[in-house]
Amino acid sequence: MTTSPALAARAPLYEEVAERLRERIFARALEPGQWIDEQSLAAELGISRTPMREALKVLAAEGLVTMKPRRGAYVTEVSERDVADVYQMLALLESDAAAAAAARASEAELAELETLHAQLETSTADHARFFALNEAFHVRILAIAGNRWRAQMAAELRQLMKLSRHHSLFRKGRIEASLAEHRALLAALRRRDAAGAAALTRGHFANGLAAASPGPDSAGRRNGRKLALPAVG
Repeated sequence: MTTSPALAARAPLYEEVAERLRERIFARALEPGQWIDEQSLAAELGISRTPMREALKVLAAEGLVTMKPRRGAYVTEVSERDVADVYQMLALLESDAAAAAAARASEAELAELETLHAQLETSTADHARFFALNEAFHVRILAIAGNRWRAQMAAELRQLMKLSRHHSLFRKGRIEASLAEHRALLAALRRRDAAGAAALTRGHFANGLAAASPGPDSAGRRNGRKLALPAVG
């Protein structure tokens, strides 16, 4: 029996279900900490429990879902400590990528980054678009740097951060500061200044974490409180 090309190219059902659930989680249709009613969702999507369970395993591996023994699956909650840890790891990964990009980026790739940044500059009133373009800017630097494992690790961490309320980053002054940091990074990339690009990226993430802080008393109390958090970077 020969499988048609259309069927062969189609993703497994559980992957399609995982993507549907992922979209709901990021859209807050499924909130952090919420129990996931497998039976109800399977019925709504017109599928059996098997692909639903396989989809939840995929999301659990990504950190978006937490499986609790005898209690089922829950949307993962992001704590203040989680936020700090993810920012630290992203700063390490992306500063390393920025240094590599400074050394190897082509003129066309630098122009592409500048175009993305120009679009960011004109999207400050549209928070959803700004968030998407900001992520695209960082992801493109990772791609230019050329290490797929580093890019994959950063992508997984960024996905986890989407559980946070990224729109709360848009507090007074942070967008303008973030754009200025991007401009400085682009200038370092243009100069082929690998050390400078890495240092600017580390500073960019440090400032992002500071903006994520819920208040002046938070620095000394990493006690697991949930954060309403900005877009990474």
